[in-house]
Amino acid sequence: MAVKEIQVFRLGIESQFERLTAQEKQYAHHMARAAWLGARIILNQVSPESPAIFDFILELYRVCGGNWDTLVASADISRRDLQQFLTYAATFLSNIGNYFGSGDQKFVPGVGDDVLSKMAAMSSRLSELYHEISASINAIPPFSLGYPSETTQSSYYLGTITEQEIRTVSKILEQHAILPENTRIRKADNGVDFEVLLASVEVGVTGRTFPLPDGTGSVRLVRGDHSAELGRICTELREAIQYAANDLQRIYLIEDIASFETGSLDSYRTSQMYWVRDKGPRVENIFGFVEPYRDPHGIRSEFEGVVAIADDEETKLLAKLVENSTRFIRKLPWATPENDGKGPFEKSLFEPPDFSSIHTLAYCSSIIFPGINLPNYNDIRQECGFKNVIIANRMAAESQAKQYRFVDPSESETFTKHKFPAYYWWVVLHELLGHGTGRMMVEAEEGKYNFDISAPPINPLTGKPITCWYKPGQTWTGQFGNLATTVDECRAELVGAYLMDDPELLELFGFTEASDISGTDLTYNLYQQLGVDGLRGLANFNVDSGRWGQAHSRAHFAILKCLLLHGEGVVTVAHDKPAQSLKVTVDREKIVTHGKPALGNMLLQLHIYRCTADVEACRAYYEDLSNVDGEYLEWRETVLANKPPPLVFVQANTFLNGDEVVLKEYQPTVEGVIQSWAERMV
Repeated sequence: MAVKEIQVFRLGIESQFERLTAQEKQYAHHMARAAWLGARIILNQVSPESPAIFDFILELYRVCGGNWDTLVASADISRRDLQQFLTYAATFLSNIGNYFGSGDQKFVPGVGDDVLSKMAAMSSRLSELYHEISASINAIPPFSLGYPSETTQSSYYLGTITEQEIRTVSKILEQHAILPENTRIRKADNGVDFEVLLASVEVGVTGRTFPLPDGTGSVRLVRGDHSAELGRICTELREAIQYAANDLQRIYLIEDIASFETGSLDSYRTSQMYWVRDKGPRVENIFGFVEPYRDPHGIRSEFEGVVAIADDEETKLLAKLVENSTRFIRKLPWATPENDGKGPFEKSLFEPPDFSSIHTLAYCSSIIFPGINLPNYNDIRQECGFKNVIIANRMAAESQAKQYRFVDPSESETFTKHKFPAYYWWVVLHELLGHGTGRMMVEAEEGKYNFDISAPPINPLTGKPITCWYKPGQTWTGQFGNLATTVDECRAELVGAYLMDDPELLELFGFTEASDISGTDLTYNLYQQLGVDGLRGLANFNVDSGRWGQAHSRAHFAILKCLLLHGEGVVTVAHDKPAQSLKVTVDREKIVTHGKPALGNMLLQLHIYRCTADVEACRAYYEDLSNVDGEYLEWRETVLANKPPPLVFVQANTFLNGDEVVLKEYQPTVEGVIQSWAERMV
């Protein structure tokens, strides 16, 4: 699709930044520099042409000195064409590649090759770069990211490689306990051998080679993927160590550096154990190959760098929920009398996590999430704990954005008024009690279980003892593959929605029947959002491939479908096809009696499948519930016709002026987005 209109918002940070001490500012600066230097890793992970498009945009900025109007005369292009290109450029930079971070669909400039070639003639470097991208920048297909095919592509998989070959190589890595998050796979020109590329500063063959099952080829590990980029990141992390607030920060940065230099995810896992223990830092960070959302196979992760500043007052509000977490965990559908009322599928002790409201200074990722719960390694979560963060300036920006109008016009004003608080607390519950709950049934090594194998827990779905669990070396993502992230997000969303009608919980948030927005109003709005989000999720379903482009979108649609099929009218959708209109209606009287039981049943099933490694049952259940056919395909066409302009965010930069760290913010315009990236010098 051509990008013709966007919504640009500034992620303001100045007031938070100025509260930092001189040492904290230095730490934040070097960490932010390290984060932004990860951009070129992401570009290489997105598409073959993304790095050259990135350089083309920034070279064009350099050539015109940031004065874009000069291109109208010097490049002989119209102001409309210039604006269309700048819109594309800002969208590209905000998504760090030419595929939307949310949805993974390819977008192209709103101008043709004639305009691009005129711009390219402005310098020899532009001409070189345009020669690299001319065949791909406007090419459709590929339509989206996915397993390599005629209609989809993935830069996690290089060469002419099939889905089955990806499965085979990934299985070999799992059998040899090689974690996949920081890898890519390249098929050799001979058509039978494969290289697993490890992200590391160090370059060269590791010496580890494994035969393929059929004996026709081999798999070998090769270090040095993203070597130059990781080298620059490590340099900044070493500088940051000098300004760390405590030994925990110093240790986890040292381990991060070791991981990035050698490709060892054991070092990275160690860093995460120390990171979790660094409670309530003024300057928070997230680094590494973190989320596998964009890998069609669901196990390889995109690089991510986040540096943010904690808001003490906002964090105090979250602490109240953390202190009372166990009370609400006992209300979840898998809770039974044993284990202090939490049941066998929940941890014996809910370790209160570090839960902070933070404002992002640098969020280098293809998608900026409103909330984050990490680490993703379940053994570390169960043994060491985890962290939750709410990205406050990201949520504030979204609350001002144009949204889908899928509620009745008579309710539009009220829906908008209530949406932000309902959404905010839904995200809070999603992160804390969604991602923070659950106990995997694990055989850590042969004959050693984390449950009583002689009297296994009773599966509430069958009424009989569990018959499957995670075997030695098996992980959640490894077993569930491309289902893992979307099922996990769906389960977390369901936890928040399931609890959102609880009067005790709502009162804790400050919502009673006497408050300006009542507790029941908040719950009603949440169910409206379940309907609206389920519909808008259809925009990220690819009809050509039959695949979903975004884990959260698939989850939202599955929840809506569950309510439509099993909620007995608690949520209904009216479709006026000629008028291209969709309207979500919620029956207040059925929320507790019909909506909550439907959500609870879905939540229980996903939770038990996840805890017991029951991949087969989970796949059958979830794929059916997230299948898009019949009238849902018609709804999708109306959703696309009503799609609001995508969101683009402009973020600040920091610079050293002698011993002083200076913050610079930019205007929330397409020009401001481009300028911010040009001045990052990545």
